[in-house]
Amino acid sequence: MEKTTDPVLLEVIKNGFETIADEIALILLRTAYSAIVRDAMDYSTAICDSRGRTLAQGLTTPLHLGSFYDAMQHVIGQYEGRIEPGDVFIGNDPYVASGQHLPDIYIILPIFIDGALEGWSTTVAHHVDVGGIIPGSNSLGATEIYQEGLRLPFLKLYDKGNLNQAIWDIILVNVRVPELLLGDLHAQSVACHVGAREFEELFRRYGAETMHFYIDELHDYAEALARSEIAEIPDGTYEFTDHIDGLGENPETIVFHVSLTVRGDEVVVDWTGSSSQVKGGVNATLAFTKAATFAALRSVMGSEVPNCHGYTRAITVTAPERTIVNSVHPAACGARGISGFRMIDCLFGALAKAVPEKVAADGCGGATLATFAGYRGTKAFVFNDILMGSWGGTAPHDGQEGVPHMGANQSNIPIETIEIDFPLRIEHYGLVADSGGPGKHRGGLAIIREYRALEDNILLSIRSDKRAHPPHGLAGGSPGAASWNIVNPGRDQRILPVLFAHPDNLDEGDVFRHIKAGGGGYGNPVERDAEAVLADVLAEKVTPDHAAEAYGVIVIGDVDIGYSIDRAATARRRQSMETELSR
Repeated sequence: MEKTTDPVLLEVIKNGFETIADEIALILLRTAYSAIVRDAMDYSTAICDSRGRTLAQGLTTPLHLGSFYDAMQHVIGQYEGRIEPGDVFIGNDPYVASGQHLPDIYIILPIFIDGALEGWSTTVAHHVDVGGIIPGSNSLGATEIYQEGLRLPFLKLYDKGNLNQAIWDIILVNVRVPELLLGDLHAQSVACHVGAREFEELFRRYGAETMHFYIDELHDYAEALARSEIAEIPDGTYEFTDHIDGLGENPETIVFHVSLTVRGDEVVVDWTGSSSQVKGGVNATLAFTKAATFAALRSVMGSEVPNCHGYTRAITVTAPERTIVNSVHPAACGARGISGFRMIDCLFGALAKAVPEKVAADGCGGATLATFAGYRGTKAFVFNDILMGSWGGTAPHDGQEGVPHMGANQSNIPIETIEIDFPLRIEHYGLVADSGGPGKHRGGLAIIREYRALEDNILLSIRSDKRAHPPHGLAGGSPGAASWNIVNPGRDQRILPVLFAHPDNLDEGDVFRHIKAGGGGYGNPVERDAEAVLADVLAEKVTPDHAAEAYGVIVIGDVDIGYSIDRAATARRRQSMETELSR
């Protein structure tokens, strides 16, 4: 007799899986040792079914989440017939373990119930250092993956519950800060065990037969909802080209080109036309490109679509081998995160041609990764500051500020944490006036952070972007301000590249200033409500001069007597701007 679906029970089980994935994320957050996991929240969690299909994702990093399926297929295929209760798998390599980059280490736990493999509890976390030629293991100047750190195929860290001490020993002598890495790996393992316990409880509550049925129903339900959302996008092919400024002192632009084809309830995403893979650490594997693609497309779907493997079935991703979006061994990929951000931005550019009301103007370009490292005696310290920024304006509102890129869902590390743990003092942290792209809805303002070195010989490396190609506007909006990296701002300042090929050096008293890009504007700036411009002036987000130049709003007065709008002058200025635009 054919079983029928109870929609209420399907919703209950779906929410059960999502709760477990979020609980794994919370356990990892509360037990992690390093700031990059504990404070920046650069990690992800998922619950998978017995076939390695994602059932639910923690509210963590979208650029991680879409790659769980490929990693799980790798584990299952490699260890078929040799997976036992008590096993815990570890791996990180992009080429032999379907990983993302070497700092992202997977800890994966099979879930056995009554002797049968019924699911997987999984985590991936960005570790502060895994060796390699620079501290933090995000070398932009690496020319092959062998230079980037310790490579791990999928191995049994625990075999039937017994620790493989040799793996621990190999890891600990290959990294600069072993106590942090060891602590974070323990946190991942504990979180996975909690997830497995909760999964088993849910499984026993409803029974194996019911759970097997509703797991398949969940994937089918997600696919059906995704197809319904895709069907609302007008059929057609939408193309867009975006860029990374390039590596080092003499950068060559790296191109990302996407062709998004919608046919009915299916979508094909083709990355042909993107640059060839480069001799630098920004290459992305196909698994990571799929994760970026899924994240961008999921963001324009309704919130009711389950975040499980089923929704990806309607999406086909293709990319030529040996390109920046489908690199092959031995291409370096330690800083591939910047490429993931740019792929999402590129897809948003294509989607803006089809559904402009659903996407924002270009944002800050993703998280900046600033690494500060050195030695105190023989003991190393490594600090990765992942700095989030701002979004572009949208059809209904201004761009947000102090938020992560859509592909990150991470957090800025508190100043107090930095100053307590590392020889750095934060001199300035805030927003930059006039940096948001002008538009009917303004782009979010750029974020600035200044670090003063309190010791000599601190190595500095930076992964940033959006200087030569600042964030573009949409629907007539203007670009946001460009990003900058500056040592000792002032008359004798040094301007550093956006993507370091080699680390710089800071000595005691040196100041490093990073300014992220501002978000692009959405819509014609002359159409911005004059009162909104005045409110920005009062909030010191826009100066009176910029209000007049960019928006045609003449603000008079000063801080002491207050500001107001000169209505007559504003009307004349805006009429003049409209005339110029129509020519």
